[in-house]
Amino acid sequence: MRLFVLLLSAASLQAAIDGVVTNSTSGKPQANATVTLFQPTQQGPQFIDSVKTDAQGKFQITKEVPAGGAGPLLLQAVYGGVQYNKMLPPGTPTTGVEIPVFETSKKPGDAKVDQHMILLEPSPGGTLQVSESYVFQNNGKITWNDPDNGTLRFALPPGAQGKVELNAVAPGGLPVRKAPDPGTQPNTFKLDFPIKPGESRVDLSWSMPFNTPGVFEEKILTTGGVTRLVAPTGVTFKGGDLQDLGQEPRTKASIFGVKGSEIKVDVEGTGTLNQGGDTSGGGDAAAGGQEGGGNGQQALTMNLPKLYGLALGSADLPTSMMAVKWILLSVLGMLAAGFVILYRKGNPLQTSSLPNEPAKATKNARSRG
Repeated sequence: MRLFVLLLSAASLQAAIDGVVTNSTSGKPQANATVTLFQPTQQGPQFIDSVKTDAQGKFQITKEVPAGGAGPLLLQAVYGGVQYNKMLPPGTPTTGVEIPVFETSKKPGDAKVDQHMILLEPSPGGTLQVSESYVFQNNGKITWNDPDNGTLRFALPPGAQGKVELNAVAPGGLPVRKAPDPGTQPNTFKLDFPIKPGESRVDLSWSMPFNTPGVFEEKILTTGGVTRLVAPTGVTFKGGDLQDLGQEPRTKASIFGVKGSEIKVDVEGTGTLNQGGDTSGGGDAAAGGQEGGGNGQQALTMNLPKLYGLALGSADLPTSMMAVKWILLSVLGMLAAGFVILYRKGNPLQTSSLPNEPAKATKNARSRG
């Protein structure tokens, strides 16, 4: 009897995880997708096993998960050169796990930039900190994946010296540290990041020498949706055919609509964004993902394995991910969400919306991953 119990226990450990990969574009099970299991640990993500789905899209990972890992597990399904992640928090059933994937195309299709916000923070020390957020909305059933040309192209002023830090968040995912590639022209860049169905966000952070009053210029290479320029308290913008959209109530920041693909405004004063006392990631806009949220989610972010061909981890990554610039980017996402709420509630500022802006342009501006 004791031997039977031991054998039964060993068998249950071996049958770690099973499920099915479904092609959400066709609605059918997806054969020959690669499914990999990782266990996030204090030392980083630990590879457990990798298998292929069968003709019915089913997979089974029988390799035992090492003891001592009480945290979540991470499943990754690769199809069409794109990775689709599935987090399994503690206590989640490990049988019948469903992982959706999609067909891919180099054409945007139904994917587009829905929101673009630029926060300018001039400092008394002669530096301008710039934080940008691009919110993509893909209402179709095909992933836009264009490694050659990139799904986001952007330009930096020469003063930035090509130094930019970047985080990307896929639908239902977690912030992933990315590195852009050089573009075809000097000081231009392209980002290889698949835009999956749903909402994705790309956050950029860069700085350059700047003395106030001064002129800020930027050329927008990936256009679409609405571009808004954000001025923290103590900073004013003039010129550039700006449209005053009012003040965001939470941060007291002034928000301006920008027309066209070239920005040129006079900037005067110094200031930083008022964070409103909440940078814990508790809200949807700051969370960057749907699993865990808050501090637990940040720990997972630090330990994510290699995604989209770019290594995430280094000894300094936890420090970098907790740096003020990324907190500010999360707050910038919350600011975007807060401003959209004003429109939804029929705030008088709605009458100042940008010309030709569709009524639902900000419908999905919550910055979750």
